[in-house]
Formats: sequence, C-alpha cells, structure tokens
Amino acid sequence: MRHRLLVPGAVALSLLLAIPASAAGFTPGAPGVGDSYYPESGNGGYDVSHYDLRLKYQPKTDLLEGTATLLATTTQDLSRFNLDFGLKVSEIRINGKKASFATSGKHELEVTPATPLEKGKQISVVVRYAGKPSELKIDNFSAWARTPDGAVIAQEPDAAVWWFPSNDHPTDKATYDISVAVPDGTQALSNGVLASQSSKLGWTRYNWRSDKPQATYLTTLAVGKFDITTDKTANGLPVINAVSKDLGANAGSARASIERTTEATEWLESVFGPYPFNAVGGYVPNVPAHYALETQTRPFYGEKAFDRGTNVSVVVHELAHQWYGDSVSLKDWKDIWINEGFAAYSQWLWSEKEGEGTAQQLADYVYAQHPADDPFWKVKPGNPGAENQFDDAVYDRGALALQALRNKIGDKAFFALLKSWPTEHRYGNASVADFVKFAEKKSGKKLAGFFDTWLFKPSKPAVGAGTSAFGTGRTPVAAPKSWKQIAATHNVHRH
Repeated sequence: MRHRLLVPGAVALSLLLAIPASAAGFTPGAPGVGDSYYPESGNGGYDVSHYDLRLKYQPKTDLLEGTATLLATTTQDLSRFNLDFGLKVSEIRINGKKASFATSGKHELEVTPATPLEKGKQISVVVRYAGKPSELKIDNFSAWARTPDGAVIAQEPDAAVWWFPSNDHPTDKATYDISVAVPDGTQALSNGVLASQSSKLGWTRYNWRSDKPQATYLTTLAVGKFDITTDKTANGLPVINAVSKDLGANAGSARASIERTTEATEWLESVFGPYPFNAVGGYVPNVPAHYALETQTRPFYGEKAFDRGTNVSVVVHELAHQWYGDSVSLKDWKDIWINEGFAAYSQWLWSEKEGEGTAQQLADYVYAQHPADDPFWKVKPGNPGAENQFDDAVYDRGALALQALRNKIGDKAFFALLKSWPTEHRYGNASVADFVKFAEKKSGKKLAGFFDTWLFKPSKPAVGAGTSAFGTGRTPVAAPKSWKQIAATHNVHRH
C-alpha cells in the first residue's frame, strides 16, 4: 500500500524535473535594456554590483588574457542570461559550477547555468577569456586603440565589449577592482586609486580600485609608458595625472592643461558640491585622437585635443562630467543633455570666473551666430537622435538652455539647483524629464513649457521666450575671449 502511494509521486516528480525551465516559470533575460538609441546595449534579468577583472596584457602581440568575476543579483527567474562581450571565451562558471554558453548578434554572449536561477539570488559569474581586442570589429570599428608602447580603451557609448564581459548600459553601474599585469617598464592606468603594485618574473601588476558606482563605458584602461604626477586637492582627494612619454610636440600643452586638474576640481566643488568619487586626474596617451572622454575619476584626452595648444576649458568640461554624467548618469542615451549640456555650461562658468567672457555674453554670441533657418536649431538637445547625439547643438544649445533657465529663475535658485541635483541623485540615473520636474520643485515655478521650447522644439526660441533677451541682431555680437578655446573642444567631444 505504501509502495503504491509512492510510485505516482515519483512519476510526478520525474515529470516535473523533465519540464524545461522556461515552462516552469524561468525565462531568458532580455538581450537588451530597450534603450531608445541602442536597443542591444545592456541585458535584462540581473543587476551587477561589482566587477573584479584580473588581466594580463602583452603590448607586442596585443594579447589580452582575462578572468572576470561579476557579482550580481537576479531580478527575475532566469533560465539563461546575456553578457555583452566580443572576445573568445574558454569557460564560464556560475556559483562555481560550469555553465554552457553561445554567441549571437554583434556582441551577445548567451549564458545558460547548470540549473535555473531564482529571482532575488546573489550570484557570481566567472568568465575566462583571451584575444586580441584590436582585431575585434563591430560594425567595422574597434574601440581598442594600440599605441607604440601599449594600448588604450576609452570610448562612448560602447567600450567594455572589447575587454571585459558586462551588462553594458549606464543603468547598471557597479564598483570595480581592476588588476593588470604588463611587462616590466610598462605601466597600467585605470579608474580610482592604485591599491597596490608588485613585480614578479618580468611582469608588473597594478591593482586599481574604483569604489563608487561606475558605468561600463566610463571604465578605462591605458597601458604604456607615462610620466605620472600626483597631488592632492584641498580636501585631501588624490590626484593622478599621466602623459605619454612619447607625446611629441603636444606634450607641453597637454601637461599644462591637465596639471590644472586640482584647481579645476576645487572650483567645480564650489559650483556643483562635494566631489563624488575617491580620486581624480586625467591622462593623455599617444593616441592620435581628437576626442576626450569623462572616464570616471580619470578622464581621457586624445593627443590631438591639444593640437592648438593648451586647453584648460576641455579639462573643466570632462571634470564637470564627474558630477553630471558619471555620478548622476543618464537613464537612456536620448537623455544625453543631462550630461553634455551641463558640462558645456561649466565651460561658460569657467570663462566667467577667468574674466574671459560671462555666461550671458557667451549665450548672446551663440544665439546671434545661428539665424532662424540654421540647421543648428533643428537638433533637439532633449532628444537629438542617435545620429545627432554629439552634435554641436547638444552642447551649445544645451548650454544656452541653462543660461535661459538661470535668467528665468535667478542666480540664487539656479546655483542651488546645480548643487542639489548631483547631491540628491548621487550615484543614480536620471532623465531629462526627471530634471524638469526637479527644477520645478526646487524653483517653485512651472517650467515644462520653458524646457519644451529650449530642448524639444526644432526651431529657434524667440527673443524673450521665457527669459531675458539674448543677442538681438541689432549689431554684430563680438566673440568672448574664451570662445576660441571653447569652440576648439567641439570636435574633442565627438566620439
């Protein structure tokens, strides 16, 4: 009798175990987060809290070997999930057990655990891999740049897929430990602080730590031979600057620019509030690039960014991003204005501080330079489109909108807003709509129509459109002294 009762139960159990995980409520994580401009970026089903990257790089051959450990929490019952990655993987383990994997799309790594993963569980994912990043082409492009003595990775909106597996979207930020072994006599730079350094059998290992939430595209690596200087801000924040030893004719102007990082950071704290991370600095490798990028705690500056000489304005721009873009990151790439509009406006404020033209004078000049039929006004900073994400209008019209806001709500409310936004949204993500609501709340004014005019209408705002008049066209508006240096950064910001 007892035996007869057990048999049906055993059969039922065996049938249950035979049901595929998906049929039992476990489903694959989405292959993208649904970003408006880059739908394949990021993945669904989990949230990464920490990346531990243990790497070895040989500059002569461009061979990168790595073991990446991701600590994450599942956000649904998962039968499998994706990582964004392009190099060849040899093994993946989840919670210590081997997982199967396959590739799909342009950079999707599909990972299937030995057993399905329940929602709300902490997991560890270990990925072993190797490859030559410069040979990995996505849409005929590689973000990995080789140099005469090493390599550099610093690119927007995608960079991680060339050197570590990740959930590659700004909405999933994490902390980082990045350990890199390179041949003796070569240095490895990354984000945060240098926790330790050791040498063994011809290799030197550098261990970098970034202990505040960081987006994947803001994570950087530079291998080469650098002249490195260190400093501290008035608040004791470590400053690490590096310039390639073989930068050539631009070495002087590059160093003269980034060596003002300490000064610029201290000034920006007076504008935006306390600096949000554990280190600051910048680096200029021997990469023939015009662009700069706000890689967290250690902005990247392409060597050609200093073709025209010293440019402290671009340093101010990238450092301003540490508050606007890095600490408070966008929710969707269409929200690029909350990064670039504010960083551009910081250059206008720096000009005002340096006595090279007030923000109002710069606004007058920009407004006057573009007649109503100029395509400049067709680009909507609040949602410019992927093809115009780094258009001049996102920066200049974006900054113009902030000067208009300053005029509308007054200096006291405006500068309080500049500080309270990165303070109250620290280490989070936000959209343009979030900022509009925040500005209304803090100023006590209805601003939806105002922002619609300045950020979303494909036309030139009328003089006095919710603000005091800019350049009216009565007489030519002279370019402020700072404009030449500010304008020189426009190409610098194109990625």
